[in-house]
Amino acid sequence: MRAATIRAENSQAAAARVSPLVRRALAPNPGPFTYTGTCSYIVGSGDVAIIDPGPDDPRHVEALLATISNEKLRYVLVTHTHRDHSPGAHALKEATGAMITGCRPYAPSESNRVGGFNLDAAHDLAYAPDIVLKDGDELEIGDTSLVALETPGHTANHVCFALAEEQALFTGDHVMAWATTVIAPPDGSMRDYMASVERLRARRDSIYWPGHGEPIRDPQRYLRALIHHRRAREAAILQRLEAGDETIAEIVAHIYEGVDKRLHPAAAMTTLAHLEDLISRGLVDCAGTPGLQSRFGGR
Repeated sequence: MRAATIRAENSQAAAARVSPLVRRALAPNPGPFTYTGTCSYIVGSGDVAIIDPGPDDPRHVEALLATISNEKLRYVLVTHTHRDHSPGAHALKEATGAMITGCRPYAPSESNRVGGFNLDAAHDLAYAPDIVLKDGDELEIGDTSLVALETPGHTANHVCFALAEEQALFTGDHVMAWATTVIAPPDGSMRDYMASVERLRARRDSIYWPGHGEPIRDPQRYLRALIHHRRAREAAILQRLEAGDETIAEIVAHIYEGVDKRLHPAAAMTTLAHLEDLISRGLVDCAGTPGLQSRFGGR
């Protein structure tokens, strides 16, 4: 996790072709959690699909529509329902008649309101897919196809999409090129996240197209580095507990020292996710249900 240095860019420029079958357009929503903006991808030619239409911003929707003005939009695919990824789907459907598909809807719950954080507010509660893709489902778009891979962790409903013709994977926020992924319990789960990362390690994709940042052109090397980072964070948390820290606030102040304080709330949620995983593995104790205000101890 790191803060983004944002430069003023013409985010509404036409999508750029980044491979024979893929074009990429950047939404005008830069920020500390979105980097330079959400990446929307146009897949195919003639008959096309758009992956992650981005926020509900008419400028971005119009830019996408202008790019495909002489083509037929068949599907709008969504990796997960965070508000920087899915809300643009409705406007694209209204304009073109395309079907919305991909992940299942988010399920709001009182349990998703954790210590002053309302995780429901981060999600697109209006997301209404015409088709929910399950793991392994294949979607034909003209002469090409996309296959859904369920990758829970960042969110419970996260899905990646594989483009076999180019050995490419659209990773949403599961794997990003510019920062590590925030895991916010209870919707997010570190155990699920790490299992999903291991699942990607078993594949042989040549390139990842993430929801934020530049493409990842050596996925296996990147995944090894990501796993190493998570294990190092886990070790650091255990060390802080051994040193006498008992609360997430104390742990974050030490292991995220020097990190932009705007990111500390997200760091706290990911630390909670690590602690939940460590508790499930018998390495950490907590009195009661783990939460941001709980007290923890090593075993």
